[in-house]
Amino acid sequence: MASRTPSPTAARAARNPAPDRAGAAAGERPRRRLSVDERREQLIAVALELFSVRPPEEVSIDDIAAAAGASRPLVYHYFPGKQAIYEESLRRAGRELAGRFEEPPEGPLSERLYRVMGRYLDFVQSHGPGFAALLRGGSVAASAGTSAVIDEVRRAAHDQILSHLAIPSPSPGLRLTVRAWIANAEITSLEWLAERSVPLEELQLHLVQEFVAALTLTAAREPALAAELAAFFADERPDGPTGRLVRDLAGLFAVPGITEAVTALATAPSPSSDGPSPQATD
Repeated sequence: MASRTPSPTAARAARNPAPDRAGAAAGERPRRRLSVDERREQLIAVALELFSVRPPEEVSIDDIAAAAGASRPLVYHYFPGKQAIYEESLRRAGRELAGRFEEPPEGPLSERLYRVMGRYLDFVQSHGPGFAALLRGGSVAASAGTSAVIDEVRRAAHDQILSHLAIPSPSPGLRLTVRAWIANAEITSLEWLAERSVPLEELQLHLVQEFVAALTLTAAREPALAAELAAFFADERPDGPTGRLVRDLAGLFAVPGITEAVTALATAPSPSSDGPSPQATD
């Protein structure tokens, strides 16, 4: 999936266009000075671009000043240090990322999640190095403030997904399933950033299908959720992520021996205990 986020160079060029030499020669008035709020916003935007393409520990105040066309003292006038501007940049990025989980509650659930994950992975790809360093816990810029931003994004994702499920009183098991899937999506996307071993669209599909599988497994343990699952499957389309997953599973059961083995497990008498039987010992 191609990133829709402009490159740092293009974004800087848009904010700081080359001067019109003809206009300058004709005595055209110079560009107005930025207001306090405008300059602060510019510094945050420039810093976020730098943190998006380089780990935070590799970005200095001098780098931010140079990219913004400002002096080092001017950056310190607005922010006490790099950590402060990093945390503010991260808050802006966090709000943008949380917003990417918003999706109208229309159409099959797996197709809604597919669009959501497309926007999420586009963001991951565009802001990779800085966020990878933070989320892996290896960034010297990590702090209570940055951790709070990441936690807020996770909460937003959790709440948005539960709202799409439209279950009035989600059980603790369902909430745990959603949180575990969000963590899995986070870890998997960071691993993809490091290796890029599969096309981004394939990762997008797999993450959605993993959610469907996790939801189905949870429903197998919770009768109330199982009743909701019938409506979920009825709304899905054959060419959507869920339809494709079902066909893949059907193909798996066509492999010689798998159907017989699974049937044997399903029809075997249940053990008397809740867990697996211990191995016999001498």
